[in-house]
Amino acid sequence: MIHENFNFKEHGFAGHLAEPDGGSDRAVIVVMGGEQSLLPGIKFAERFADYGITGLSVSLFGAEGLPDSPNQVPLDMFIPAVKYLREEKHIDRLSIYGQSMGSIFAVLAATYVGGFENLIMVSPTHVPFEGTLKDKKTMTGHSIATWKGLDVPFVTADFSKVKAAKYQKHPDAKCKVTGMWVAYHDAYHDNDAVERAKLHVEKTGARVLLIAGDEDEAWPSEYSVKLIEEELKKANYDKDVKVIIYPHGSHLNGLMPNREREKKLYRMIPFIGLMYRTFGKFRKVNLSYFEKSEKEIIEWIN
Repeated sequence: MIHENFNFKEHGFAGHLAEPDGGSDRAVIVVMGGEQSLLPGIKFAERFADYGITGLSVSLFGAEGLPDSPNQVPLDMFIPAVKYLREEKHIDRLSIYGQSMGSIFAVLAATYVGGFENLIMVSPTHVPFEGTLKDKKTMTGHSIATWKGLDVPFVTADFSKVKAAKYQKHPDAKCKVTGMWVAYHDAYHDNDAVERAKLHVEKTGARVLLIAGDEDEAWPSEYSVKLIEEELKKANYDKDVKVIIYPHGSHLNGLMPNREREKKLYRMIPFIGLMYRTFGKFRKVNLSYFEKSEKEIIEWIN
């Protein structure tokens, strides 16, 4: 496996490449989150490379030249990332994979930059949000993302009073949820803001794979997936669309790093179950969803 690192100053984006030894005519841009994420994007890029698909993880924040928190992240950086794969790696078939907050940027990149054959959204949302500072509570008044220096329309989910680790019952949830889940849920009821900010998946021109768990404890991803599906149907979208919703499925979902190579990471699963309560409660079935999702995602790209 061939690795290459990128920095914003020299390349116009920060990220990490994993390429199969024999090269590939297919690639996936992986969008997970920050440079120091609990689940680093490079581990997902490497998993795609295991299947003969070049993976390029693009960092959203926390790297030199980028914001230090999810706030006003420049979508323009996906332009040089795509150009690199097209011109330097001679990629014909390009997909984009966004998980959790990364789903926002996957759709926006596919909409504003374009040229993606497949769009894969795991545990997604259907709107961009207001940005936050590193404390994850202070709202900035700006969008999480910008295009050509201007804020992308956003919805405000107010985290200022949220105790993220505290779980609670909610009448609209199938499981106990975090305060952040409630903040996102409440934000979705601002109909005017949602209408202005909603992600236009129908403008991507990509085949769309949507994956969510019906007991997502972090935000209501099942709701978002169903809404996106409905919007695509209303638009008479003529590309392939597939929706997968897992019973007792957690926010922690989708493709996961190679189990044999990342033994240290998998030893953390009991602790991850404390952070993601649905995953902890239904660990066996959610582990099986990793395998099912991986199969679905690789088959979708192939």
